[in-house]
Amino acid sequence: MSVVHPFAGLRPPQDKVLKVACPPYDVVNTEEARAYAKGNPLSFFHISRPEIDLPPGTDSHAAEVYELGLKNLELFKKEHWLVRDPSPCLYLYRQKMGSHVQVGLVAGASVEEYQKSLIKKHELTRADKEDDRTRHVDVLNGNDEPVFLTYPAKKSVDERVKRLTAEEPAYDFTTDDGISHTFWVVAAKEEIAALQKDFLGIPALYVADGHHRSAAASRVCDLRKKQGENKGTEEHNFFLAVIFPHDQMQIMDYNRVVKDLNGLTSDAFLKRVGERFTVEPTGEKKPTRLHEFGMYLDGKWSRLVAKDGSFDTRDPVAGLDVSILQQNLLAPILGIKDSRTDKRIDFVGGIRGTAELERRVGSGEMKVAFSMFATRIDQLMAIADAGKIMPPKSTWFEPKLRSGLVVHEF
Repeated sequence: MSVVHPFAGLRPPQDKVLKVACPPYDVVNTEEARAYAKGNPLSFFHISRPEIDLPPGTDSHAAEVYELGLKNLELFKKEHWLVRDPSPCLYLYRQKMGSHVQVGLVAGASVEEYQKSLIKKHELTRADKEDDRTRHVDVLNGNDEPVFLTYPAKKSVDERVKRLTAEEPAYDFTTDDGISHTFWVVAAKEEIAALQKDFLGIPALYVADGHHRSAAASRVCDLRKKQGENKGTEEHNFFLAVIFPHDQMQIMDYNRVVKDLNGLTSDAFLKRVGERFTVEPTGEKKPTRLHEFGMYLDGKWSRLVAKDGSFDTRDPVAGLDVSILQQNLLAPILGIKDSRTDKRIDFVGGIRGTAELERRVGSGEMKVAFSMFATRIDQLMAIADAGKIMPPKSTWFEPKLRSGLVVHEF
């Protein structure tokens, strides 16, 4: 079963949503957020990245930063830049990016289900990032940004969502990147009950993006339980999520660039690569199928195809292209044992295109680039079902959820 919890969301009025809404906190750094919010006191970055209102150089993990986030949230409420819905609601959020369309249910996801692994993970979290989000949520006394969840598509949910999204939306706007965002409020009790019933038949949800936010929600819930009586119905038992059917997910390639050839000449490097991959020149810059890779070296593109026997086809993690590249090339040939920490490797989201790979190699900053075939959603779910963990930088989801459309307060 999967619980979807209605809540009285804190939302911007329709005439202010364009000024409030902003990208997620973790896709920009402090200076980018400061520049984005410059001259706009309504930008949600004042809540999600409150250090932008403090002098440059301020430690973003200082206590005053978290307290300022809460102060700014209270200001947004006082100025009616965020207004609470009069009753618990569910919400629907549609995004259009080119020809791609995805519609998610905005609800409170269950911390208890997360802790019981009924909301399944596929990534490890970093302690420092988890600590940061825990303090942020705890001081803010709510979830200001959603976790991106997915579930096995269900016809009854699809049909209900299609009918509800034919109604007048609360918001409908397009951001500078050309992505459209449309948002509906589901306030009718019978519609809420029907959606809840539909989701009770879904055995599990999956974290697509937002592992640190979901881990932080779990930790904050535990903190609140220690502080007093907990009946299981309080709002801290739920965390803000947008839940999409798996067949609407768009995962893009997550490409690799490496600074050097680990002391090898290009010829020696190519000879080593040929032991585990077939290598052939190509005019194609992106792979067209699983277990195939593009490689940009010395101004030329090659196609690499993993040879039979070079990976374990029975292991869902070993069969990921990011694992095949790591175990057969990055580690044994280029000496990159841990791609989480090695400074010689960097990662480029597919939304930036192969031109970015060519630019970084052509500039001399990097020596070789690898274009990847995007991880499939069924691979992600299989790994999560097996209780295993994906290698770092395995998935890049697009479009990103806009922050500031709704806040879930405790």
